[in-house]
Amino acid sequence: MLRLRAVLVSGAASAALVMAAGVVPAHGAPSADSSAGEGRYQKQMVRALADSLGIDDAAAVRRLDTQAAQQKTLATLKSSGADSRGAFFDAKGKLTVNVTGPQAARTVQAAGLKARMVAHTADELDGIKAALDKAAVRHVPAGVQGWGVEPASNQLVIRLRGTAAAADEAFLARAASYGSAVAVKDNEGQAVTTAGTVYPGSRMDYGNHYCSVGFGARDSSGRQVLVTAGHCVENLPDLSYDGAHFAKGIKTRFKHGRNSIDMGLASVDSGSSIATQIGTWGNGGNVAVKGGQRAAVGSDVCKSGATSRWTCGSIKSYNYTVTYSDEGRPDTLVSGLGLSTVCTLGGDSGGAWVSGNQAQGVTSGGLNSNRCDGVYGEGTSYFQPLDDALNYYGLRLNTA
Repeated sequence: MLRLRAVLVSGAASAALVMAAGVVPAHGAPSADSSAGEGRYQKQMVRALADSLGIDDAAAVRRLDTQAAQQKTLATLKSSGADSRGAFFDAKGKLTVNVTGPQAARTVQAAGLKARMVAHTADELDGIKAALDKAAVRHVPAGVQGWGVEPASNQLVIRLRGTAAAADEAFLARAASYGSAVAVKDNEGQAVTTAGTVYPGSRMDYGNHYCSVGFGARDSSGRQVLVTAGHCVENLPDLSYDGAHFAKGIKTRFKHGRNSIDMGLASVDSGSSIATQIGTWGNGGNVAVKGGQRAAVGSDVCKSGATSRWTCGSIKSYNYTVTYSDEGRPDTLVSGLGLSTVCTLGGDSGGAWVSGNQAQGVTSGGLNSNRCDGVYGEGTSYFQPLDDALNYYGLRLNTA
């Protein structure tokens, strides 16, 4: 257990948990002859399957039998929380079921199927699909080939046609607001490798940690920079979004064990940009940034972050000083922060704060006792005011 007064809310990357599977043969027991499937499947079906897979008819029948048996087992688990919408056969013919809780995982395993812990429920992904369908009806995204939920990746996957139109940008911007629940690929199924436009509040990775994207701005030379929490770029790391490099840390006023200011900058790659709209993770669409005027104490404020996503509260104080404790590191005194009731968690650091349409700052830290429960679940958190960072570095905020 960490004994922290406050924690820096950058997060360590975690590997996906794959539950151990029960023993079910991928291709069933061998049958005595190739006529074993007669009466169950049409000969044309068996022959076509065998030809397409490069196997004989008997093996094709065994494959069909095994798939049917596993799907029959899955049907009996519906009341136990195993959702067939999140089920798929892997390359070895094993029926894998996406689950979001340990009890459902144990039930699936006990039945002899493979359980996989995932981040997104079938209801969540179907809800995103419905929202994007509705958006597409209003403005058809001609350059988008198609989109749908793919259980194997536990994402809604959008495939591009290779052309672009104004409607496509709006559609993709809406899709980006759902964060990691959505993936964009080209028409051959390859992930889009350029970071392109990155939305404030999105996850950004560095090493084996991650923070959240803050605001885009220009320096006196017109160079595009990302304004972020200083501790996110303490060692001037390379930053990536969805597996693609998009920025590199260049300046920071934060150092563990020293009196610090939690502000920093990253240079944005050519070909990438920071959007002037803040992603809200599906909570009513993106928020356009119109300026950076500081809100008064007591103002309502919301933040976007990769872990607790879109949360709101009120500003309690400015020029606040905090002692941060971080496991294995010396305590650090940070001053010049804003204090709020917005709930934050590890990985939200650097994420964008907004009041109305005015950018307010980036997440610095929060209490380790925070338990974010929905948009208005209260917590204690600290943010680096944006106007202070803009003035210190001589920047001009990018606005919509």
